[in-house]
Amino acid sequence: MSSRNDVRKTSATHASLYPLVGPGAPSVVDGTDLQLSDLIGLIYDAVIDPTLWNNAIEQAAGFVGGVGGGLFCRDVGADHVSIPHRVGFVTPLKIELVRPIYPAVDRHFLGEIGQPVATTDLLAFEQIARSELYRQWAQPQGFVDFVSAVIDRTAFSVAFFGVFRHERDGLVDNAARRHMRLIAPHVARAVLISRMFEFKAAEAATLIDTLDGLSAGMFLVDAGARLIHSNAAGAAILAARDILGCAGGRLVAPDKQVDQTLREIFAAADQGDAAVGTKGIAVALTGTDGARYVAHVLPLTSGARRRAGVVYTATAALFVHKAALDASSAVDVVGRAFKLTPTELRVLLAVVEVGTIPEIAASFGVADTTIRTHVNHLFEKTGASRQADLVRLVAGYAKPMG
Repeated sequence: MSSRNDVRKTSATHASLYPLVGPGAPSVVDGTDLQLSDLIGLIYDAVIDPTLWNNAIEQAAGFVGGVGGGLFCRDVGADHVSIPHRVGFVTPLKIELVRPIYPAVDRHFLGEIGQPVATTDLLAFEQIARSELYRQWAQPQGFVDFVSAVIDRTAFSVAFFGVFRHERDGLVDNAARRHMRLIAPHVARAVLISRMFEFKAAEAATLIDTLDGLSAGMFLVDAGARLIHSNAAGAAILAARDILGCAGGRLVAPDKQVDQTLREIFAAADQGDAAVGTKGIAVALTGTDGARYVAHVLPLTSGARRRAGVVYTATAALFVHKAALDASSAVDVVGRAFKLTPTELRVLLAVVEVGTIPEIAASFGVADTTIRTHVNHLFEKTGASRQADLVRLVAGYAKPMG
């Protein structure tokens, strides 16, 4: 069994250049802009061709300096974790092996969206090495650490992207965290857009027809926000002239901050997938009647997505749908601002998305009094006096910044 010092030593012996994937890929890399751009393009291609997800995860794991990884999803309060896409490790992982160190493992699901969390941040390697989880499951595969980043959180579920580190790579280091921060927002954007529609590989060639058939509003635009095409749902949104409109042939938003944010994202999309960055993963839109919508931008300048861009000279596709679970990012910001506990965060999100205390209690499977206690704590910490005040607080933090 490797000691912590041995593991650290191996991490420092890597060369400065490496293949994007595979065991022994170093965690410290310079001049990888082209590799990063190619990787992000592959992640976005997986939106329209899900058969590419495993390849994208393999490449992403290598970029972070790991040998395997996956998308991990769990319902709040449940032990079972589903892994819709994974590469490089054996499953299933028996819950009885996890349970002795479950509090540490569970904290991977409680991290801030997009912020890397390593298992060795939560538990000393010496403690991990003494666990049956390590002896029976991790050590036979050569795993010594795990780094993750939450990519989506709702009142009822959490999803994160995670990468396993091999003993040849050493424990998670600052370079691995930096690389995880670079790719996590793109994985999050791809996952959120993927939820709007499902493609089969054979249908990728009919991309335009599929986009046109979405129930979500879809707009194809160029780098200058010129509106090139919209589907039926998008045309209805424009006709309402509420959250989006068309002026001088360009897609515009009445809210100046939203309009500026979208213009910046469209311009960035013309420069390549990597240029889109973290801005505008989910852009909040609010109607005059208070109805909330969320918009996601998918670059169309490379890969399988380019077919749509070539046909319409578009650089980006904007997807807009009515928001049901889009307050999660704002809740995270509120949580940091008012020092809320993870449980208080989940209750706050449920207040926004579910409604009354009895309904929240039923959805969580707990007594009304338990939820009422957490809501009272929220009142004390935020200064709110009613649940409606909590909703307004979250809505205020949900306004996108220019």
